[in-house]
Amino acid sequence: MRLPLGRCVVLAALSTTALAGLVQPAFAQAGDEAVGTVDTNEIIVSARRRDETLQDTPVAITAINAGMIENKAAVNLGDLMGAAPNLLITNQNSGAAAANLSIRGLTYADIEKSQEPTVGVVVDGIFIGTSTGQYFDFFDIEQIEVLRGPQGTLFGRNTIGGVISIRRSRPTGEFGAKIEASYGRFDTLATRAVVNLPIAGEALAAKLFYFHNQSDGWYTQAQDGRPRGFSNNENYGGSLQFKPADSDFDALLTVEQQEQKMDPVVSNLTRTGEAFCALIPAEQCNRNTTGDLYTVFGLPNVSLYKAPSATLEMNLGLGGVKLTSVTGYRKMTEIQTQDFDGSSTDLYYVLRGQKYRQFSQELRAAGDFGDSFDYVVGVYYFKSRYELTQATRLFAFDPTIPPDVFDTNPQNVKGRTTSYAVFGDFNWQFADQWRLSFGGRYTRDRKSLRNAFGGTEIGRGSDTFKKFTPKIGVDFRPSDTTMLYASWSRGFRSGGFSPRAGSAASASQSYGPETVDSYEVGAKLQLFDRKLQLNFAAFYSTYDSLQQNTTLFCAVCATQNETITSNVGSAKIKGIEIDFTARPTEELRITGSLGMLDSKFKGFVVGGVSPVTGAVIPFDFSKNDLIYNPDVTASIAADYEMATSFGKLIFNAGYRYIGRYDQQISSGPLTGDLINGPVIVNGNDPRVRTDKQGLIDASLSARFTIADAEAYLTVFGRNLADDRGMTHGFTVGGLWSFGTAREPRSYGATLGVKF
Repeated sequence: MRLPLGRCVVLAALSTTALAGLVQPAFAQAGDEAVGTVDTNEIIVSARRRDETLQDTPVAITAINAGMIENKAAVNLGDLMGAAPNLLITNQNSGAAAANLSIRGLTYADIEKSQEPTVGVVVDGIFIGTSTGQYFDFFDIEQIEVLRGPQGTLFGRNTIGGVISIRRSRPTGEFGAKIEASYGRFDTLATRAVVNLPIAGEALAAKLFYFHNQSDGWYTQAQDGRPRGFSNNENYGGSLQFKPADSDFDALLTVEQQEQKMDPVVSNLTRTGEAFCALIPAEQCNRNTTGDLYTVFGLPNVSLYKAPSATLEMNLGLGGVKLTSVTGYRKMTEIQTQDFDGSSTDLYYVLRGQKYRQFSQELRAAGDFGDSFDYVVGVYYFKSRYELTQATRLFAFDPTIPPDVFDTNPQNVKGRTTSYAVFGDFNWQFADQWRLSFGGRYTRDRKSLRNAFGGTEIGRGSDTFKKFTPKIGVDFRPSDTTMLYASWSRGFRSGGFSPRAGSAASASQSYGPETVDSYEVGAKLQLFDRKLQLNFAAFYSTYDSLQQNTTLFCAVCATQNETITSNVGSAKIKGIEIDFTARPTEELRITGSLGMLDSKFKGFVVGGVSPVTGAVIPFDFSKNDLIYNPDVTASIAADYEMATSFGKLIFNAGYRYIGRYDQQISSGPLTGDLINGPVIVNGNDPRVRTDKQGLIDASLSARFTIADAEAYLTVFGRNLADDRGMTHGFTVGGLWSFGTAREPRSYGATLGVKF
């Protein structure tokens, strides 16, 4: 059920009042000497390419530092879900280290590299241009910033949903190391190390790192009971920092490689009425989307992924101006087999080989004119190219035949993107306590795509997409503990071509850009002598020319289906967000968040297959829910630190609630004119709907000193209530359906040392 925005606001107000009522007595009973205060200067963010305190930044942002990550025993990007309101993160196993990210209801739930993420993942200033490689390891992290809403002005490519900015630690210039090993359920083993090495004092320093993480997976093969869904991840490299004394110049070069080997298993969700159900054993049809997901029937798969990359950041101070250059290069190579039908019958098995390269260059200048005006201006260049070759073993009924032998007509897709942009962001304090923020980015993208089957080209196209995306805001500071702000920003997601088109007409037809206009008001408060930070934001977004994928039966296509991206209708998304940090005592920190969404399609009409005649007729999906749009996301967590005779104990416990959400635009009950159209689709297929989640996590760390080193032992548990269900569900044009399961209850222990 969708909550009206008015009710959301009332609930938010009540929750805020209740929170203040809960924490106020504790503050009133403790004196200033006994109770630690929250020092906002400890959390410095670079959300606007400037160093600002979290509470002085007039945007909706959540910052997570290294200490919070360690206390939570976080492992990867997925552990951020719940840390910020209206943020969803799930793993997409159809691509290596791939993430499905959603902020404020805007998402891109696919792995094709010709299409751009709606939520950007930026690592050390480099925008990762695909969802592949976004599922990041969390060991060597200095700080993570989650920015909500369009961020096109300052963060590389335009991002209409938001940005997750990850900043890793820099070389320290002193000899030291951080080494840890952990073991947990599902035979999960992780070893990680970071070593800092001085080379020439503080002028030249190095950092080496190595991460390893492996697991047998949490699925069970029905036929023999063996575990399925294994993964083996490696990430290694080094950084070199040059920072000469008495100089305003510094440079940081990081070279690394990410490798992954995994079994991209899927669960069978095919039901009666879909074609594949007549071809597979009866017990493998009509399975539920909770406990049944963890038992699988499909054939063995393997995914091999390598991604070398290099980043070079240089900074030069010239009086009152700071010049910054950020250069990034990333290459990805993937080879993956996958049994998409998820049954013991060999029906739809693919071999996908992909190559991807991206290069980006950003140049920025930052400075100020007096005490009342500052700026960041720059230019940005991005170029990528990729190639996909997919061989499909369709209705072979013989798993011994390699897909590239069976398929004499494999699909080959080649794509290129070249992007140029110029941007500026400005702050003007035009009156006492008042500041105006404004800026914009002009982007010009050139995209091309060639689609072929069996070496024969079926279509190609190229197109140019350009847009100016402005942003303007104002903030008012009636006191040094209160900031009120309002803003309007426009996001732009470039157009392109359908990478999974199977016909000539579809392959050569471009789809247009989509835009988001986001209106936001917010407040950032520091209460009770700065012991409580409370942030509130309300937003209204208009989402136009939506890019949506539609999978249809295609008689002239080699694979008998094709997925077409097209611009369809619009959507309205409204929401509120609350997050807080409370420090009632020096030992106790409590954090929480609440996000509420109310979204609705309008004019979402695309071609679909008539269930009566088989002809393509109009289907109206306007009654469907937007994907990855839960009504409510909420979390609360506490860290308690206790001194002991040997060191200290840190206890962390947290609860995350995620409302139900759909993962695909699909067909539920149909009404209307089933012969000529329009057919009215009354909601998505329930098999692509994730149920409500209540996730309980906890950890206990003992930290103690051995000689000059700090050692720690952490025991942890995730999803302790064993809440089971889907992370991803997909239906394929009336043929079959499949899904993936979220991690069940897991637990383990970590032993580490830092010196």
